[in-house]
Amino acid sequence: MKFRTFALFVGPSVLLMFLFIATPLISVLWQSFHLTKPVFENVEVETCTPSFTGQTCVTENKTRPKLNKEGRIIEETQFVGLQSYRSLIEPEKTLTALSSGNWSQIQNIDFWKALRFTLTFTFITLPLVIGVGFAIALAVNNVLKALKGYVIFISLLPFIITPVIGALSIRWLFIGDGILTAFLEWWLERDIALFAQGWTIELLMLFYRVWHSAPFAFVVLYAGLQTINQDSLESAIIDGANRLQRLRFIIVPHLMPLIIFIALIHLMDAYRVFDEIVGFSSQAHVISLQWLTYDLLTPDDSGSRSIGRASASAMLTMVGIALILVPLLRRTWRDHHEA
Repeated sequence: MKFRTFALFVGPSVLLMFLFIATPLISVLWQSFHLTKPVFENVEVETCTPSFTGQTCVTENKTRPKLNKEGRIIEETQFVGLQSYRSLIEPEKTLTALSSGNWSQIQNIDFWKALRFTLTFTFITLPLVIGVGFAIALAVNNVLKALKGYVIFISLLPFIITPVIGALSIRWLFIGDGILTAFLEWWLERDIALFAQGWTIELLMLFYRVWHSAPFAFVVLYAGLQTINQDSLESAIIDGANRLQRLRFIIVPHLMPLIIFIALIHLMDAYRVFDEIVGFSSQAHVISLQWLTYDLLTPDDSGSRSIGRASASAMLTMVGIALILVPLLRRTWRDHHEA
């Protein structure tokens, strides 16, 4: 293919990737090394008490953000280096807690609290999603042909539901006097408050993620099951291989590229967990890195936002995603190179 033809095909994609991916990343990286804050000014404010006979007026100095001609707050930006990262990670406090072995003190730092939950959420749900999806795919593959359409439709329902709506649905089942909470209280003959503790909320969030994401793994793996060489399976049966051996030595190796693909998609999605935090309203007990970035960008009472720390949190989240994807990407590259 000529270079001109190649450039005409690839050029638009490269341009759009630069505009919508590279440019925002560069902007976030630049903001993580700078501090943007409003400019304040001291003004005299006169306050008078309403009265018809003797009005009393008091003059006092107040500090307020400075406004421009359009009525917007004037901001100034200055280079602070790694200060945003230091404010986010708090290395001195972290090292002190590590040296003393005080894990609860580390969990009081928002970044490490969010990182702990994000990693736990990601690596616990990954094998569960693949395992449940694989089990559903095997079950559907062996079900009667007349029932396959109905079973596939029911299995895909959790994946069709909007993530926040699905999280809210699970929350309503267990919170307060929800249907399942009322059933558990009747069965166990005791009061249950699943949303009063952090670990119970985490369990519900893990359950929801597996329930929501397993259908995706099921669809991919079920499609892969249709491409297995039936001659190999028949030969294994003739040689005396049982069901477990056929699964281990024929089916799983054949599906391994698809399993790696599902793992890549799930790791990128689960590491950016955010919908569950919103749906379960777990901010008081459990937060994620994505939620921490959002919270830092939320204006405070004075209307200012921690853009520098939010950018630093976003960059560290991207670095974390890149690190956990390296083993899978190396495996994919090695398999491609060998092929």
